[in-house]
Amino acid sequence: MTKKQTHPIPLQADLAARLESLGLRALPSQLNDFLALATRARWSPLQLLEQLVEAETSERSRRSLERRLRRSGLKEFKPMADFEWSWPKRIERETIERAFSLDFMARARNLVLIGANGVGKTMIAKNLCHAAVLAGHSVLFRSASGVLEDLHKQGPEGRRRRLRAYANVELLCLDEVGYLSCDDKAADLLYEIVNRRYEHKPLIVTTNRPFQQWNEVFPNATCIATLLDRLLHHADATVIEGDSYRIREAELEKAAFLKGRSKS
Repeated sequence: MTKKQTHPIPLQADLAARLESLGLRALPSQLNDFLALATRARWSPLQLLEQLVEAETSERSRRSLERRLRRSGLKEFKPMADFEWSWPKRIERETIERAFSLDFMARARNLVLIGANGVGKTMIAKNLCHAAVLAGHSVLFRSASGVLEDLHKQGPEGRRRRLRAYANVELLCLDEVGYLSCDDKAADLLYEIVNRRYEHKPLIVTTNRPFQQWNEVFPNATCIATLLDRLLHHADATVIEGDSYRIREAELEKAAFLKGRSKS
């Protein structure tokens, strides 16, 4: 009697494809190893299902995190472990550290970081955004000029869609407000973002200008007082004072380079 031949590899490949068509992501790519482990460990049907669910949940969480990080626009940044709290001449450390609990998000409370170039505003903002991504929130980190340029170039329908996107993301960070002068149209668009998020979703804003100078940033705008009223009504506005850390780093690198040349 001839023994019937089996073809496990093609059958498992077909099964993997069918599992993938059902929306499973972890199991299809590691089906052989999964089945081998289940056989060795003699899993019961319930245990097998539990392991399958755990693998799929873990994979979906990983993919979701990667997707949120990619969409956030954070790119590279220094971690807060590298932040030198002793460098600024003035900094409200308690306010900033409290923000990392992310309690401001549930309360739709804004955070405004004010200070000159190089004092760490963007570094703090990026780390807060990263913490929010890790906590499962949708985040957008954008320069203020980039957001305004994006809205300017859209047609009416495209602008409405982009405004909805900026309004609905769970955490929006507008970096470097005030670094470039803007026209009244830009002020109106910025107001529209602030107004749509007001008392619904939090904003992080970094700026090098005190609020009394925002009329210089938007010289022909009539909405600045209303914009600031909405931005600051539920907000922590904290000032960081000090010399530029980037200039300090550049000077230290230059000194180290010259010292190295003198020894050679």
